[in-house]
Amino acid sequence: MSVIGDILIVLWGFLLLGLMGVGGFFMFRKFLKKWPKEDGVSAMDWEEYYIEQTKHMWMDEQKELLEDLVSPVPELFRDVAKQKIAGKIGEVALRKKRKIITQDILIEGYILATPKRDHKFLRKKLNQRKIDISPYEYLFESE
Repeated sequence: MSVIGDILIVLWGFLLLGLMGVGGFFMFRKFLKKWPKEDGVSAMDWEEYYIEQTKHMWMDEQKELLEDLVSPVPELFRDVAKQKIAGKIGEVALRKKRKIITQDILIEGYILATPKRDHKFLRKKLNQRKIDISPYEYLFESE
């Protein structure tokens, strides 16, 4: 019984170390996003800035579309993903000097904010919504 107990204690120790390592990895990533860049402002600060500057530009239809597009993201990470994507959409809207967030701006910002490895899931979701992605192909290829 003591051999089995010793093995269980060692396995429990490895499990705890593994879980702490995973948690530490995500905390470190968050720390790096808060670290100021060359301009003295962090990536998260820019996201918050763009969201704040464009929150009046969002119509209900675009909010619903964004909710639907981020639905494949696991619920645990969905809020973080939505903030990153909304920040990029806001950046695109301000750069193009738009008065409202349109579907075109939303999709362009979404593609730019999405990592290349997730583009196939994004394409699938856009096709499910019957959104023509041919005008946005250059965005998929540019990354």
